[in-house]
Amino acid sequence: MKSSLNMASILINAIKRLHLSPQIRLCSLNSAAVTTTTANKTINILKKEWEFPPLYTKPREVWIENLDTVEEKKLGLIELHPMVYAAPPRIDIIHSNVIWQRKYRWVSWAHTKTRAEVRGGGKKPWPQKGLGRARHGSIRSPLFRGGGVAHGPRSGKSHFFMLPFHLRLHGLTTTLSAKLAQDDLHIVKDLELPTDESQYLVDLIENRNWGPAVLIIDDTDYAPRNITAATDNLLHVNIMPVYGLNVYSMLKHDTLVLTQAAAEKIEEKLLYHLHSDNRERMKKFKIDQV
Repeated sequence: MKSSLNMASILINAIKRLHLSPQIRLCSLNSAAVTTTTANKTINILKKEWEFPPLYTKPREVWIENLDTVEEKKLGLIELHPMVYAAPPRIDIIHSNVIWQRKYRWVSWAHTKTRAEVRGGGKKPWPQKGLGRARHGSIRSPLFRGGGVAHGPRSGKSHFFMLPFHLRLHGLTTTLSAKLAQDDLHIVKDLELPTDESQYLVDLIENRNWGPAVLIIDDTDYAPRNITAATDNLLHVNIMPVYGLNVYSMLKHDTLVLTQAAAEKIEEKLLYHLHSDNRERMKKFKIDQV
C-alpha cells in the first residue's frame, strides 16, 4: 500500500515539473468563429453549421495557410465535413473513375479493309466445279493471303460511356479524403502572390514540401494575375476552376491546393448531391420495361 502511494506522489511531482500551460477552448455551436488560446497564441477556428450535419464522425480540422510569403504561416483552422473529406477509402471506385475518364475521350483510329475494299479480286480464281479444288469467288476473301479482314477494327470508333452518377460522386469524395489523409491536400486563404515571378512559386513549393506536381483549385475561373503569370512557365503547376475538379487530375498531381472558397463550394455541392433524391427527376428519362 505504501509503495503505491509513493509511486502516485512521484508521478504527481513529475507532472508538476513539466509546467504544462492550461489550454482553454471556447466552443459554441451557434457561432461561426471559435477562439482557442494556447500559450499566448490565439487560433481562430472557422466552425460551420451545415444543412446536413455529420452524424457519426467528427468534422476534420485543417489549417488555413498563406501564399504571400515563402515561409508557411498558419492563419487559422477550418472545419471540413467528414462525408466529403473523410470518406472510406474505395480504390475500386477510384479505378472506375480513372478508366472512365481515359476512355470517354479516346477515339480509336485503327482501321482494316474488308474484302470489298481491298484492291483486286474481281475475277473468280478457278471454275466452281471440275478441278477438285475448294470453291472460291475471289482471291481477296479473308481466307486468302492479301485478302480483306473479317471483323477487324474500323477507324473512328468511340469508346465513350457514362459512369453512373453515384460512382462519379463517390469517386470525388474518396479521392479528396485520400489526399487529406496523406497530407497532400492544403487549404489557402486566397491565391494572391506578391510577385509574378515563377521562381517565387518554385521556392514556395520546395519550402513547403509540395509537389513536384501541384494542382491549384479556385472557386472561379478568373485567377489573379500574379499566380497566372507565375504558373505560365511551370508545366508541373496547374490552375483549375472548381467545376473542373476530377479524379484523374487529382491523382495526376502530387499535391492538391484548395482555396478556402473552393473547399466550401466543393463541400456544398457534394453534400447536396449526396443527400438529394433524384428518382422523381429521373422518371421521365426511364423507358418502360415491357
